[in-house]
Amino acid sequence: MTPDYGVVAGAEHYACMVDLLGRAGHLDEVQELIASMPTEPSYVVWVALLSACRIHKNVELGEYAAKRLLELDSDGTDGSFTLLSNIYANAGRWKDVARIRGLMKSSGIKKRPGCSWVQGRGGITVFFAGDYAHPRSLEICVMLKTLLKRIREIGYIPETSFALHDVDEEEKDSLLSEHSEKLALAFALLDALRGTPIRITKNLRVCGDCHSAIKFISQIVDHEIIVRDSSRFHHFCKSSCSCKGFW
Repeated sequence: MTPDYGVVAGAEHYACMVDLLGRAGHLDEVQELIASMPTEPSYVVWVALLSACRIHKNVELGEYAAKRLLELDSDGTDGSFTLLSNIYANAGRWKDVARIRGLMKSSGIKKRPGCSWVQGRGGITVFFAGDYAHPRSLEICVMLKTLLKRIREIGYIPETSFALHDVDEEEKDSLLSEHSEKLALAFALLDALRGTPIRITKNLRVCGDCHSAIKFISQIVDHEIIVRDSSRFHHFCKSSCSCKGFW
């Protein structure tokens, strides 16, 4: 980059490369890149590595990245703990999940609750996971069950690894169906005029199972579905997403 364009690589460039290589599963190359950095790796670099470890279920490297993040004492500590807890949950290490949650509680760190909001004809409506306080909650529940039944018939399989609780598979399936982005989408389909785009915003990264489900739902409804999460826009149409599976 420097010989060709005269640009000296900064922390943001290294963070982008760590993110790209990490998402692709090249974790050995990521470690070599971080070791070669001329300055101390920034918070963003370690978060990118920790996120890659969650995707590729690398517990040992995830623990190392989390340790380095905690040493930086950043304001994003809650996210670091949450990512590490998710890595342990995916590995079935529930004692470690409980330990991390205990550390968060004793340190006064609270996990940000995930929520999704959608612009409807009556204004903005906000949903939290398992939130059935809306006046049309019964209709939302029926719509969601109908959608999930229909997409199962065309190949959708719930990704229960994203239900990060020590419960049986049936209960995990139920927990996934209550995620805020699914509730927001079900409401939007009830409220939107036929053929109009649906726009949903989520304060956190959209979960992998919801991403998969919305792709299938976009195949059976007459709407384009746009989801803005904490990372990027996802434009769902005819069973595909603009992110191509990388986010």
